[in-house]
Amino acid sequence: MMSFLTSALTSLGAARGDEPEERVRLSPEQIEEIGVELDQLRARIVADLGDVDREYIYRLIKVQRGFEVAGRGLMYLGFLPPFWLAGVGALSISKILDNWEIGHNVMHGQYDWMREPGLSSQVFEWDTVCPADQWKHSHNFLHHTYTNIAGRDRDIGYGIIRIDESQKWHPYYLGNPLYSLVLMLFFEWGVMLHDLEIDNIVKGNRKWVDVKPLLEGMLSKASQQVVKDYVLFPALTGPLFASTLLGNASSKVIHNVWMHTVIFCGHFPTGVQVFTEEETTAETRGHWYVRQMLGSANIEGRQLMHIMSGNLSHQIEHHLFPDLPAHRYPEMAPQVKALCEKHGLPYNTGGLVKQVSSVWGKIFSLSLPPFLTGSTTQAAPKRPDESGAS
Repeated sequence: MMSFLTSALTSLGAARGDEPEERVRLSPEQIEEIGVELDQLRARIVADLGDVDREYIYRLIKVQRGFEVAGRGLMYLGFLPPFWLAGVGALSISKILDNWEIGHNVMHGQYDWMREPGLSSQVFEWDTVCPADQWKHSHNFLHHTYTNIAGRDRDIGYGIIRIDESQKWHPYYLGNPLYSLVLMLFFEWGVMLHDLEIDNIVKGNRKWVDVKPLLEGMLSKASQQVVKDYVLFPALTGPLFASTLLGNASSKVIHNVWMHTVIFCGHFPTGVQVFTEEETTAETRGHWYVRQMLGSANIEGRQLMHIMSGNLSHQIEHHLFPDLPAHRYPEMAPQVKALCEKHGLPYNTGGLVKQVSSVWGKIFSLSLPPFLTGSTTQAAPKRPDESGAS
């Protein structure tokens, strides 16, 4: 039997169209070493948490609120195009910071150690249509526990898109690019509906009565957001109601497009591996770490881009350490990359243009039947053992 990653990396190379020159085999000792080293890295960061992290999140909240106030104020001058555009820009930045570098990260428990009620993952509610408790179930639990396990991680294709060859092709997937475009433009609504598992409802695997509590929560949260963004704030600008309404909607679209881009580039570029349930049976801590590294990708860029992505541009580090403050990921990344290089594991990273092109290339390619693209539908490999013998 082969090592844990032998067949995984073989299919990884095949997905890129490469012929792997040498199979990577990890011994039980290597897998254990990876687990120990990453646990040690985590422990060092936890021991170092303190004033720097506290000041960072407080400063970020102050900046986010400043952009929101500025954006709301500029809408009162929205009859002048430069002020309207500035208002849309400020509101877009405010929304992105609130939802991701603050909301997403706080709800992961990254600041629970501060014992600050307003930054507690248990009670924090973000400024978007998806209720926090539902998002924490679909994302924190399902996605981060079963990262890239086909049939368990519902973020693979979000129930509507074919994003991996292990998903059997169907004529429905001819609409792959269109579904992806719609999801991108209305991403926050897609996030809200994610926990419903609409595809399972359509297939009869789940009944509407089963999701009634979810629907009630969605209706309550979404109605509050719609009233705030599309009724209350536009009404406060009086005769500029239509201008403000359009400005608020535009900032939402900008936020949706950006976050869809960041998230898809962190999960679906060429080279990201998908696994089966059988393959991940009885995982050790080291195996879990390796799966996170193989199932994620990073985006290279400057500090501002990392902040504006909630540091999800460091998706590999986020999957390894989802409950550590995300602004620490850049300092952890070189050590994670060095560990990958030490054991011959891929560290999937690239510039924004490269990763975006890779993702959309897959979306278009996988919309077509395999016989047209010359690819074959591949199930993720069976779980190998760790003996290092082929």
